Amino acid sequence: MTNTDYLQEQILGRLRMDNPWWTSNVTDDYYNSMQRRLYLDLFYPLVTDFSLRRGIILMGPRRVGKTVLIYHCIQRLINDGINPQKIIFISVETPIYNRLSLDELFSLAKRAVGQGDEDKDFYVYFDEIQYLKDWEVHLKTLIDSYLYVKFVASGSAAAALKMKSNESGAGRFTDFMLPPLTFNEFIHLKNFNNLIIPSSINWLGEQIESFDTIDIRKLNELFIHYMNYGGYPEVVFSEKIQANPGQFIRHDIIDKVLLRDLPSLYGIADVQELNTLFTVIAYNSGSEFSFDNLSKLSGVKKDTLRKYIEYLQAAFLIKIVHKTDINAKKFQRATAFKIYLTNPSLRCALFQPIQPLDEKMGDLVETTVFAQWIQRENANICYANWRDGKKEGEVDLVGISESTQKPSWAVEIKWSDRYYDHIGELKSLLSFMDANQLKQVIVTSMEKSGKKELDHISIQFIPTSLYAYIVGHNTIQIRKQKIGL
Repeated sequence: MTNTDYLQEQILGRLRMDNPWWTSNVTDDYYNSMQRRLYLDLFYPLVTDFSLRRGIILMGPRRVGKTVLIYHCIQRLINDGINPQKIIFISVETPIYNRLSLDELFSLAKRAVGQGDEDKDFYVYFDEIQYLKDWEVHLKTLIDSYLYVKFVASGSAAAALKMKSNESGAGRFTDFMLPPLTFNEFIHLKNFNNLIIPSSINWLGEQIESFDTIDIRKLNELFIHYMNYGGYPEVVFSEKIQANPGQFIRHDIIDKVLLRDLPSLYGIADVQELNTLFTVIAYNSGSEFSFDNLSKLSGVKKDTLRKYIEYLQAAFLIKIVHKTDINAKKFQRATAFKIYLTNPSLRCALFQPIQPLDEKMGDLVETTVFAQWIQRENANICYANWRDGKKEGEVDLVGISESTQKPSWAVEIKWSDRYYDHIGELKSLLSFMDANQLKQVIVTSMEKSGKKELDHISIQFIPTSLYAYIVGHNTIQIRKQKIGL
């Protein structure tokens, strides 16, 4: 046997090992035992839709469960009657596959499963595809060459995948972003759905579906646990990792993005400077910044700062939220903005777990609520902040209507029950409502819920934890509606 033949046999053996369902009809007991993410119901219809000749690019931050989602998708295909020998999984980062093209890997996989002459009805998953140079060119060629094969590619370098997909995949790739866990998913994965009960609220004269809880204190306890540990499935289920989240999240998520993914993609030379900036942002998540004060806090020059922020957003680590004035008009030369972590548990990993009475609790609660909203595609949200003479104020969350470009709703985020009994103290919010002729608003609380009226304005109080659950639930429902589920 020549060295080439020997290497090829080793590759075929590896492919058979990575695809156990070819002979057993099940993926893996380890993955099968895991709870399914709610996003599986959104991902699966895209994978099974052969009407469009498009590959699926599954992207997202590191450690959010992309590979697990693939395994769960494969098992659902098998359960739905798809021939297991028509389902191929290839981890591109496997060293033995080095220098092989996607087409060569596909051909070898068909040979390994005894389907060498077949070219139809395959489901092919390429995991960690960013490790293959020019992957987007290889994948586009495959999609054009095999009309009746569904190709799915996944990778952790979200910024790189998004850029390459936009550049080369127009008309051939459909991007699917798998975000960190929402609080809704966290409750689902932890099997605490029994805490949530269907309800309804009167909104602008109509009864709309909503949710309530049978135990708000338990829900709040879970909410704080989610803020500290809940963004990543592995952390949710591992007490060992929770005992030292910095070891796991810092090394496997933050460092790999800041020290490897972004520098290699954008040619960043000073990774220590980038790391310092991210640490400053993480500690102050939810705060208002300007480029001037952020430059002073981080020691990064303003021109470089703008680039770094762009990179951190592309890596889905942070989100910039812009502001409007009291009349919901955008500033012509906006110098201030808020920055939020896309996942509140990133802060816990860098510093320490947040406690209910921590001085930073308000900012992190606000971060957590925004983390639910920013996962919603095309959400036109901002915050209001104004100063007019002696009058000044702020509203935490404002939704802008796409058709009118005026505010259609507002939310004030509080981790306190004080305002339930002192609604007159919500002066900024009431002024904003009056200026924009809004008649109903949501104010979050710690535990209290109910409706209050003041000056013809209806204020719906909802506990913050419950509101976060509702936003995450509705995000899933809206995406389901878009794909006809």
